[in-house]
Amino acid sequence: MIDLSSLNENQKEAVLAEDKYIRVVAGAGSGKTRVLTMRIAHLIQDCHMPPHKILAITFTNKAANEMKERIRKMLENETNQPWISTIHSLCVRILREDIQCMGWPRNFTVLDAEDQKAILKEAYKEFEIETSVFSYSSMLDYISNNKSAEITVERAMELAGSLTGDKIKAKVYKYYMDRQQALLGLDFDDLILWTVKMFRKFPEVLEKWQNRFYAIHVDEFQDIDKIQYTLITQLTGPNNSLYVVGDPDQTIYTWRGADVNIILNFEKDYKNTKTIILNENYRSTEAILNGANSVIKNNKHRVEKELYTRRTSDALITHYASASDDYQAAWIANKIVELNKKGLALHDIAILYRSNYLSRSIEKALLDERIPYIIYGGVRFFERMEVKDALCYLRMVVTSDDLALQRILNKPKRGIGNKTMDTIVMKSKELNKTMYEVIRDEKLFSGKVQKTIDDFVLMVEKWKKISGEGKMETFQLFEQIIDDSGYRLMLEEANELDRIENLKELIDDVKEFSENYPESTLEEYLQLVSLYGDRDETMASDFVQLMTVHTAKGLEFDTVFVTDMNDGIFPNERAMNEGHRGVEEERRLAYVAFTRAKNKLYITEAGGFSYILQKVRTRSRFIDEIEDAYIEHKGAVQDERGNLREHSLSSLLFQKNEESTFLERVKKAEKVKYEKGEQLVHAKFGEGIVISCSGGYVEVAFPYPHGVKKLQAGHPSLKRKKDMN
Repeated sequence: MIDLSSLNENQKEAVLAEDKYIRVVAGAGSGKTRVLTMRIAHLIQDCHMPPHKILAITFTNKAANEMKERIRKMLENETNQPWISTIHSLCVRILREDIQCMGWPRNFTVLDAEDQKAILKEAYKEFEIETSVFSYSSMLDYISNNKSAEITVERAMELAGSLTGDKIKAKVYKYYMDRQQALLGLDFDDLILWTVKMFRKFPEVLEKWQNRFYAIHVDEFQDIDKIQYTLITQLTGPNNSLYVVGDPDQTIYTWRGADVNIILNFEKDYKNTKTIILNENYRSTEAILNGANSVIKNNKHRVEKELYTRRTSDALITHYASASDDYQAAWIANKIVELNKKGLALHDIAILYRSNYLSRSIEKALLDERIPYIIYGGVRFFERMEVKDALCYLRMVVTSDDLALQRILNKPKRGIGNKTMDTIVMKSKELNKTMYEVIRDEKLFSGKVQKTIDDFVLMVEKWKKISGEGKMETFQLFEQIIDDSGYRLMLEEANELDRIENLKELIDDVKEFSENYPESTLEEYLQLVSLYGDRDETMASDFVQLMTVHTAKGLEFDTVFVTDMNDGIFPNERAMNEGHRGVEEERRLAYVAFTRAKNKLYITEAGGFSYILQKVRTRSRFIDEIEDAYIEHKGAVQDERGNLREHSLSSLLFQKNEESTFLERVKKAEKVKYEKGEQLVHAKFGEGIVISCSGGYVEVAFPYPHGVKKLQAGHPSLKRKKDMN
């Protein structure tokens, strides 16, 4: 008999239940992996079920390996092992055995992500497609969606009609499918699709595999899609038992096909199903868990359950309201420094955000405070392709350097090929001029190519003139550049929503820079950004982890910051426009974010105008849904509409006494004065000497190349040198 002494009553019931169909609704941190592995061990050791007759399906190799290791330790004397694998690995084994009935050889090739990318590279070269127009990821999504919807190449061509972009994608789809056939290769989508088709077409093959197993188990059942559920249903058949584990409150992948109704309606599909709820959380403290519970209970489309924990703590959830995203980021960075000084390791801290573009201000603040960090599963903001492209367009206005020109002359695609670029490079060396001076002053080509280059030069010269006149705000000029160049339209036509958001966030960064440093120039902005973009990846062993909430699923951390909790951001604007179903998905995402924290949860919001939302930010409804007993509110106060009150000096956000009122902090900030000749230290510009201070602004002389800067007197990046000693 396996030892059940470490389990609570509900966990014991889930391990020992004898029903044919069992649904285990396992709340966040409730020990579902332990229950699932002990269930399998119980069937083998206590019920004497042959291990090879047990199948357990997971959705990541990491989860499969963890389950295998746990079961191996529990059954040290057992030589045979159950089938534990990802759903894709299972399909490979099935197809290797029986795909010949579909007319394919058993030694077919499994195409991984790099193989798929290689095929697309071939297609892009043949059809002269730029990745800046259609990224590989967006094209693979298109192909995957067509396959899943059983849309043939011919049908895709029909659906494309006269739309140029869709016709290009349909051509690539055909090329991809033809290459697959030639290579006798199946990608990850095909593995499941082909297995389902084979089972439908050949009932005798399906019956063979149904007889292969007695008991089927499925982990993370809330994340499966319809085609995966079809496969599971086929394998289960009339005689096998089916045991599923999942949490409807953590269904956050509907955008890639997951259907929460599958787990919710499981009892309807399988009569006499026994449902067991694991509702004791072993991860989070009482305030964190109860706060998350008070949010998720607002969802109507769920299985009713109330998680509880025995982990007590005096620490409440901290909600911090700040006047802008820069101030929010600075507060988070300062708080991390404080926590680290108190002994909390940086790798025990995670910063979670709804979308990748939100990392911009966070990254800058961490760099300013010299806090090492990594982007978990992503790319740093200033290293993202579209950000680099846009900054190169700005450089054309200021420096018109060769590297910037080479990067963007054919982005978006203007019909300028490698041969044309080689001619420009050679002429540049011959005349000892920059490449831009060459295309501006010389007529190297004829016809369409020369006209294209002339149009580009006229465009750049127009931007230079606007910049020189100084009549347009820098961020407005930036917007015009992105529109005039066609770069924004290129991303919109490719439906690159994430890249568009990053672009908008960069424009917002330019806007904030202009507001914080009203006397600054575009050249100074580019110099400043280069400090962030060119810093080497930190090799420190201890670092803060930044990631989207989706990436954080399945992870846990001692301390978690969930940033930008504003309506339109979290919950996302698109989801809000979808109605209550969209908001419910976002609420599940918030629930996942909050329950990643073990001991301390910080929730932050930013005020001020959002360029992406095109309106003033307001507090997220999810913050209001947290019951008062579990949360403390700090920072700038809000009016009755949830808007943060404006103020001119940011230092009010960084007073040591966070319990003081908003008005008290304003009064303190207004008293910030610097004496002429006083030494200050700026986070970006270094040490400087005060020239004058009045009207809430201070003029400071910094060493070359920065020169004299006019700054807000209370800005958090500005400190007295004597206070730092």
